[in-house]
Amino acid sequence: MKNYLEKLINQENLTTEEMKDAVNYCFTDAVTDSEIAAFLTALQVKGETSDEITGIVDVIRNESLFQGTSISGAIDNCGTGGDRSYSFNISTTSAFVLAGAGVTVAKHGNRSITSKSGSADVLEQLGVSLSFTKEQIEELLLENQIAFLFAPNVHVALKPFTKVRKELKIPTIFNAIGPLTNPINLDSQLLGVYRQELMPILAEALHKLGRRRAVVVNGAGNVDEATLAGENQLMLLDDGKITSFTLRPEDVGLPYYSKDEIRGGNANQNAEILLSVLKGKNGAYYNTTILNAGIGIFANGKAETIEDGIELARESIDSGAALAKLEYLINYSSRIPSEVF
Repeated sequence: MKNYLEKLINQENLTTEEMKDAVNYCFTDAVTDSEIAAFLTALQVKGETSDEITGIVDVIRNESLFQGTSISGAIDNCGTGGDRSYSFNISTTSAFVLAGAGVTVAKHGNRSITSKSGSADVLEQLGVSLSFTKEQIEELLLENQIAFLFAPNVHVALKPFTKVRKELKIPTIFNAIGPLTNPINLDSQLLGVYRQELMPILAEALHKLGRRRAVVVNGAGNVDEATLAGENQLMLLDDGKITSFTLRPEDVGLPYYSKDEIRGGNANQNAEILLSVLKGKNGAYYNTTILNAGIGIFANGKAETIEDGIELARESIDSGAALAKLEYLINYSSRIPSEVF
């Protein structure tokens, strides 16, 4: 580890294999919390490369007991976090809209680290289990087209990193790679990122990790979701080709809303917002959700344009399909024995 730390401190990039070696060492009993903290901090200061991201993601996914499910064609729409915008749970709300539109969603997420309410916090508040087994995940994806993969449950080996991240209380490479470590073999992905300079790096990493199609988005105001506050920066990965474009509210016929208008609160407040959107209450939350769900449907390839995706998202909510996906997940969770839930 000392050699790798020295390279990082000297602003030298690690190869994919060096990154794998360093991360594998972090999973051994020989590593100390100080070494992990130094490693994460040095990477953050230097700046991550697509090779380094690919290396750490490969190791983490290989450590997960949830890898190797028989599901195909799934998408994830998890953002990196770290933008400190304190918005409502946009990607979690959008995930149910995606599922209601017929897209299979393997929603990967965690509790709050740099925000007031993470995806796990709000779903737990709604009565969704955080302890699904691999078999239950497969069943839910087949029958309900959406399941939630709670990161600590599917990445048990990451406990040493989790402890250090909580103590550091700063964004690390895990804020960039969290969405990439989903153990399901994803076909497509919508990845929000708050650091615009990470967009091409993550797009390249998505390609190296085998995504057929993906969209990386940096929202107006450097938010890790698309917003209606101005110009959003997007990168589309389509069969290995990466193209960049911008998206403004008027481009897709949606109104302007400031970032303050999509602020959320604690898990209980965000759960109420999520339900209000899925029940069709119009406003900033609703329109921000259909924007992000529309981009997700486009990223999956179910819609040829983002405008078409937004219309499918609107139909998913208005028909009740999106809410039905959540209700199914809650009912399924209620049947899990209490010692598992």
